[in-house]
Amino acid sequence: MPDEPAALAAAACLFHGFSDRSRLSIVQHLALGEHRVVDLTRHLGLAQSTVSKHLACLLDCGIVTVRAQGRASVYSLAHPQATLDLLAAVERLLAATGDAVVLCPRYGTEATS
Repeated sequence: MPDEPAALAAAACLFHGFSDRSRLSIVQHLALGEHRVVDLTRHLGLAQSTVSKHLACLLDCGIVTVRAQGRASVYSLAHPQATLDLLAAVERLLAATGDAVVLCPRYGTEATS
């Protein structure tokens, strides 16, 4: 299949968008509804610059959208149902694999970079 390498590359890029703990937390909060940067900063306890950087990444990946509301920018999931479906699939896979991913010497919580 000539398109398979391109499809795999696109999937890897999508998963990279979700690979950071802060970005994943932002996505989970946006699953609850629209948020401004200041709301996410308060909810997540992260610096405004950190939240803005991660939102820019998620926006570039097509995972979130943004709209102006006065002087503020309001972010939401670009594809809410598909994102919720993906998060549910992740939860099912984590339940099936148990601690294996956490214990992984390459990507687990104790992995060295």
